[in-house]
Amino acid sequence: MSSPKKVVLAYSGGLDTSIILKWLQEEKGCEVVTFTADLGQGEELEPARAKAEAAGIKEIYIDDLREEFVRDYVYPMFRANALYEGLYLLGTSIARPLIAKRQIEIAHEVGADAVCHGATGKGNDQVRFELGYYALDPEIKVIAPWREWDLNSRTKLIEYAEKHGIDIPTDKRGEAPYSVDANLLHTSSEGKVLEDPNEEAPEYVYQRTVSPEAAPDKPTYIEIGFERGDAVSIDGIQMSPATLLTRLNELGGANGIGRLDLLENRYVGMKSRGIYETPGGTVLLKAHRGIEQITMDKGAMHLKDELMPRYAELVYNGYWFSPERDMLQAAIDTSQEMVTGTVRLKLYKGSVSIVGRSSPYSLYSLEHVTFEEDDVYDQADAGGFIKINALRLRLLKARDRKAGKNS
Repeated sequence: MSSPKKVVLAYSGGLDTSIILKWLQEEKGCEVVTFTADLGQGEELEPARAKAEAAGIKEIYIDDLREEFVRDYVYPMFRANALYEGLYLLGTSIARPLIAKRQIEIAHEVGADAVCHGATGKGNDQVRFELGYYALDPEIKVIAPWREWDLNSRTKLIEYAEKHGIDIPTDKRGEAPYSVDANLLHTSSEGKVLEDPNEEAPEYVYQRTVSPEAAPDKPTYIEIGFERGDAVSIDGIQMSPATLLTRLNELGGANGIGRLDLLENRYVGMKSRGIYETPGGTVLLKAHRGIEQITMDKGAMHLKDELMPRYAELVYNGYWFSPERDMLQAAIDTSQEMVTGTVRLKLYKGSVSIVGRSSPYSLYSLEHVTFEEDDVYDQADAGGFIKINALRLRLLKARDRKAGKNS
């Protein structure tokens, strides 16, 4: 493979990617194009532009991808009610395919022959980024500095930065207490003070949520409107996907909702401990399950629940652009055609509860379930239903008795 000549770098402007930028210039001799994605991480991104300009970068991309992120990635995933290992709402995982997609688009726009990410060789993100790159451009060259260079400690990184005149934030000179990834769906914190899974995470780690103990003593009630499985309004006010999720983050965070301390199984084989905050997503998941309860057929709902762990694993492992994820998505989206209506929720001290749901396509029939007298359901029919379903059990028991089996 020939040496890359022009590379698009996923660039945050932080210490690591600033060092990578210089390393690409010095060690690889590449022309570098920087790409910074605004996914709602809550940080000012213009400093990244200034740092890139100071490093001599001529082509700088800073793209606001918040609406695309929620509309085309978060919402499809939430139609599946996806939870990795039953708990994790996949906030970091779902952001990587969009970043990879935009990097490849920029590479094509500027005539770059390579892309570069700052993920380490121990984590999942290297897999997610690179599976995305190769799925979208099989010929692209990928540079993964953490798998190549010898800057394998923070001390060496800082020495490299000082040698090349790279600005080092003062709080990075000592041991960083933990590392953070953030976007509109969640924050993820791991490493350092969080590495011992038997130690409770310190309160200062949490950024988007108040502690449940400090949340208001009075519950907050909200109503979320859905159309075809996607949230479209809060309390009757229509909102864009990113605006709606931003508002749910505010409401959930203020009520101490969405904290998760998870010891998960990484795709690369090791276990890791992460502290996640997903306030809006936690509220949204509960609401979506609520609207499905009243609009989805039992068989379709149960089948969808069986597919969910496979879907979640595909997202977690980085297979967003795979044919199997597309197939599952098609089935899931079909199931959402009548998932329209409203769900009323109670937010209180770290919990979110469904307190009401309604839909013009409701499958709930009060006539059938009432404990009062009705004219639509003959309870005597249940006897035949039970006997038919019990037939195989009766035959099994009769056979076992005949064989002298007393279990």
